[in-house]
Amino acid sequence: MQINVTARHCEIDGALDERAREVAERVGGIALRPMECTVLFDVDGPSQVAELRLRDARGETIGRGEAENHRTALDRAEERMRRQLQAASSRARSGRRTEPEGAEG
Repeated sequence: MQINVTARHCEIDGALDERAREVAERVGGIALRPMECTVLFDVDGPSQVAELRLRDARGETIGRGEAENHRTALDRAEERMRRQLQAASSRARSGRRTEPEGAEG
């Protein structure tokens, strides 16, 4: 999976860049055939923003977090993305059927 880390209107240090790559690997591990993950850091007024964009076999999933610092915002974005990916995974499993409805052997 390709990982891109970008900072807009701000600068991030090496430790935060490494943490962002670790988070991207973790969320990629629960996605269905992940292809690319982009981690975007930005500043929105007084708050720091982190956004995760994951492209996998189902399409694109976006998790966004805001906080007083980028590390906390990244953690919030990761949690939101995890919930979305787990919900999509459970929807896919619950939609499968082993035999057609009403068919009796």
